[in-house]
Amino acid sequence: MNNTQQTARVGLFFLLGVALIWVAFETLSGGELFKHRGYSLIASFDNLDQLKAGDDVLMAGVKIGSVESTRLDLAGRRAQAVLQIDPQYQIPSDATASIVMAGLLGSNYVGVDLGTAGVPPLTDGQEIKTKVTPDLTAIMTELGNLGTKLDGALSSLTGMMGGNGKEGMGGLFQKLDQFVNDNSGKVSTALTNINQITAKLNDGQGTLGKLINDPTLHDQLLAAVGDLRSAANQAHGFMDNANSIVAQVKSGQGPLGMLLYDQQTADNLKSSVQNIRNVSDKLASGQGTLGKLINDDSLYTTAKGTLNKANRTLDGLNDSGPITAVGILANSLF
Repeated sequence: MNNTQQTARVGLFFLLGVALIWVAFETLSGGELFKHRGYSLIASFDNLDQLKAGDDVLMAGVKIGSVESTRLDLAGRRAQAVLQIDPQYQIPSDATASIVMAGLLGSNYVGVDLGTAGVPPLTDGQEIKTKVTPDLTAIMTELGNLGTKLDGALSSLTGMMGGNGKEGMGGLFQKLDQFVNDNSGKVSTALTNINQITAKLNDGQGTLGKLINDPTLHDQLLAAVGDLRSAANQAHGFMDNANSIVAQVKSGQGPLGMLLYDQQTADNLKSSVQNIRNVSDKLASGQGTLGKLINDDSLYTTAKGTLNKANRTLDGLNDSGPITAVGILANSLF
């Protein structure tokens, strides 16, 4: 009876131990012992930044897998991480993976963006696109370099302000103090002049003082501005009218437009000018009655002689009767 109980106890403890081992294994493996391991993707980086097997793979903050292993691609001179992705998640082929630092003390993980909807997904063994993100070491190095440069700039600024202690090489403050001491009289005079100018302005003296204190000048200035604005408006109206006239001329309207763009009007004008030129040429050459009158001196002489005879006849009429006067006039003229 005792042997039976002892055997049962041993068997119970054995089963309990196996159960504990099972629970521990399932806990450590995430319960994926008998689950499908999904598919693998290859992510290549210049530096894995201490990424190791077992680190998470997250998409939009959701765990979709883990890093299965890391290796070197000596041919491509890069480091590669083999990502084990859960089969229920499909990653678009244009998605990009990057190594992300979880925190100052946390481990790194691989972050994958969502990609574009409708794009064919990556399949087992394909390589996913990657991008480089600054790591903590690089950031700290840049901060260190920035601190060094800032320290150098501050040292230079301190030396410029305070001087470097050499003779004749005083800093900005020393030079400014020396400048003030050497020009204290001029500075006092300048301040006095400024005070006098401001006093005159306050009293309304001078053009600027009157402009500041006299409201009449202000009103006149506003009126002048109004006149300028009115003149500008008138000029604008004039330009509009000029543009309208130019448009009418271009469209062939009005006498000038017809003259420029109507061929019939241009031909008529050309013909009229030619006729005037012909008439002037005939007058200049003495053709016709008016041409002879203008160019022939004998007509002038004849007309002058006739007028002289008429004057003599009229003088004789004063001393004769009507019948005698008619006879004398006819005899004089013919």
